[in-house]
Amino acid sequence: MRLKILHRTEYGYDAPLSYGLQRLRLTPQSGRTQTVVSWQIKVDGAREELRYIDGFGNETRLLSIEGEPRSIAITASGEVDTIDTAGVTGPHRGFAPMWLFEAETPLTAGGKKIAALAKGMGEGDDLERLHRLKDLVADRVEYKAGTTTSATTAEDALKIGAGVCQDHAHIFIAAARISGFPARYVSGYLMKTGEQAASHAWAEAYVAGLGWVGFDPSNRMSPDETYVALATGRDYRDTAPVSGIRLGQALETLAVHITVEQ
Repeated sequence: MRLKILHRTEYGYDAPLSYGLQRLRLTPQSGRTQTVVSWQIKVDGAREELRYIDGFGNETRLLSIEGEPRSIAITASGEVDTIDTAGVTGPHRGFAPMWLFEAETPLTAGGKKIAALAKGMGEGDDLERLHRLKDLVADRVEYKAGTTTSATTAEDALKIGAGVCQDHAHIFIAAARISGFPARYVSGYLMKTGEQAASHAWAEAYVAGLGWVGFDPSNRMSPDETYVALATGRDYRDTAPVSGIRLGQALETLAVHITVEQ
């Protein structure tokens, strides 16, 4: 399937900025499940300072912002050919060692709730247990926007019993790691009807003999040809499409517009 993607992020400020730095992870890579046909990133109101591949294999760009203008627009767009591999993305690649995906992070630290959830995986082969975990996360955590933030941990989201795709992915990753599976976070896009206000996220676990396999608790499935991966990492902080810092007293507004269509 060929997917056409448009992702526009707009920042507005009520005063000039003393200084700001934005980090972009907005470039998909070709691989087993997807081939990038065309892709471009256009930036208005900021200057690109550096472009590099990070330790997880994600193309990363750094933008600097200073003074006027008081608005920044970042538009990523292009076309990607995708295929359905039942979620299997294949062997591990990149500079990051496998043990890095076995260790917890502040967002994926396992507490009593996560440990109890992991026990629910039960017996069976690896794929069977991981699919059971995917469904357990969906059963225990209702998809509900506005109940968590980007700083909410997996343990806290499980206690709340509600969250979004980021929380589902963090909970899955935390429980998979406790159960002995290397696991990682994936940011990307999912084809839906109409305009979207955020990108999507899911998890991958490493299964011997298959490599990395994707699991999306939010939709109770493994990624298929309607998914496009942008970046991978230990958790959301390693993969956020746009993140950064700013200095000064200016108030910031943010608007995100995403369309994914065949």
